[in-house]
Amino acid sequence: MSSSGPRIRVAVLMGGRSSEHTISLASGESVLEALDPERYEAVSIEIGRDGRWALPSGNGRVPGALEAGPSEAEPRPSETLPVPAESRAVATTLADVEVVLPILHGPFGEDGTVQGLLELADVPYVGAGHGASYVCMDKDVFKSVMRDKGIPVTRSITLRDGDEVRNPYGYPVFVKPAQLGSSIGITKVREESELAAAVELALRHGEKALVEEFVEGVEIEVGVLGNLEPIASLPGEVLAHFADWYDYSSKYDEGGSDLIVPPPGVSQEQIERAQTLAVDAFRATDCEGMARADMFVRADDGQVVVNELNTIPGFTATSFYARLFEASGIPYPQLLDRIVELPIERYERRKRYLF
Repeated sequence: MSSSGPRIRVAVLMGGRSSEHTISLASGESVLEALDPERYEAVSIEIGRDGRWALPSGNGRVPGALEAGPSEAEPRPSETLPVPAESRAVATTLADVEVVLPILHGPFGEDGTVQGLLELADVPYVGAGHGASYVCMDKDVFKSVMRDKGIPVTRSITLRDGDEVRNPYGYPVFVKPAQLGSSIGITKVREESELAAAVELALRHGEKALVEEFVEGVEIEVGVLGNLEPIASLPGEVLAHFADWYDYSSKYDEGGSDLIVPPPGVSQEQIERAQTLAVDAFRATDCEGMARADMFVRADDGQVVVNELNTIPGFTATSFYARLFEASGIPYPQLLDRIVELPIERYERRKRYLF
């Protein structure tokens, strides 16, 4: 992308109502710092835990169109959206940017809700559409799609409130909320006496809990980038240091984990298989833009199985998604450039369809 033309006006949407609020803020700030000011006019919009949308005080990187004051032209859809905010400034901001980066994690941000809002606003936005976002956020639905498409996926059962608490896989086993990420509400259950409490914890975070098999083997992650012709990064092996699984502390505390790219002990055939499955899962769920596939290489038979597809992965410069592509030859600034280009390409492509 050349920096000689007009700068692209972007809004970074961060925070959100979910328990992953602070993680989103860190990702959003990292993106703002990395966006080249010669190429982008950037503004941030923060969503509070109470759902209120606001332009942070002292936000110095405001698109020039906003500095000129409100336009007297016919309001665009984005200016009339029922966004919960103290003033029309947020809606005006959405109307005056060319791309929105919804760097939001968890419910009310990664699950298709905000994506649907931006569709109504007729604003190009980064990442999966509202349908793909929902499918990937709901692990129960996602696994059903994977099985239907013949993509190997970790085994699980789904429990709702009032269901008999059961585990058909033996121990240890993982119990997790069906619609949450960042290892929140997840328990590694080691014996039957712990199962009921783990299911109760998971159901505090949503209407469905997954009881998911424990896979003995190597945990790997693969980044995916693109729209209709996505590419996969090299896989990386996840090593947790603070627990015997990749828990919240291992993910987000300093020194909690390492990523080794490419994974030692994983064959070239398995690497290529992981890349193929990551792209297959991306396409099967109608994802576009970016995603990170979390997978396992089984110890007993060497088979690669998909576990989850994260449509808005952690996005600091040191997050695994960025590091996977850095190791694959795409540095963080270049990765950001491509991520901003992709929604514009999708928006232009879809303009030819009749709705």
